[in-house]
Amino acid sequence: MNPPDLNDILKQAQQMQGRLAEVQRELASRRVEASSGGGMVTAVATCDMRIAEVRIEPSLLEERDPSLLQDLVASAVNAALGEAQRTMQDELARVAGPLAGMPGMPGVG
Repeated sequence: MNPPDLNDILKQAQQMQGRLAEVQRELASRRVEASSGGGMVTAVATCDMRIAEVRIEPSLLEERDPSLLQDLVASAVNAALGEAQRTMQDELARVAGPLAGMPGMPGVG
């Protein structure tokens, strides 16, 4: 049995790195959303961990309760970012396959 060729290993690593970079670019435009307060506040995040949009039901603004609004916005934003992170990790792990647990794999694990 011959040992693996170092050039082949490096070539495969470069291909994997290219596939991971492509997936990361695709994920940057993918959006997920989460809401709080029974849908009164909705946050939309991209899978590169940016908040793209926050929607607030107008009736909530009429209540003039800033602490309630702050809590609902924070809750929706945190939930949307959590969903974005899970989506990103799932997609990168799918592409990385058995390499997903290795140190140095970007955004995986």
